[in-house]
Amino acid sequence: MRKRHQSDNTEEIQQVVVNTMLEKQGKDIVSLNLKKIHTAVTDYFVICHGNSHTQVDAIANHILDEVHKKCGVKPYNKEGFENSEWILIDYVDVVVHVFLDSTRSFYQLEKLWADAELVRYQEKE
Repeated sequence: MRKRHQSDNTEEIQQVVVNTMLEKQGKDIVSLNLKKIHTAVTDYFVICHGNSHTQVDAIANHILDEVHKKCGVKPYNKEGFENSEWILIDYVDVVVHVFLDSTRSFYQLEKLWADAELVRYQEKE
């Protein structure tokens, strides 16, 4: 059984992550609510992709800055900054995935967690 809660502001962290992805023009931003899946290890996955390694890195670094500044939270773990194809930022209750577009197509996390409630966010024009 899961759970290792890090903070009481899970929804706030999730929303700051989404807003930051929108600001940095992340593509196809989705949030998967995993709360009703008892085998899930977190409450939310927030996923987006960028069109270049530079954009993926910029999105992920901005998320780290904004969540710390607005929510006062540092990640439990982070990885993938070496090659910027799939950066994972683990806030325990919110796990952020910033993909390179081709890597996201290959792994298809949304299909893997198809039982989760999915919310799509409109990109800023």
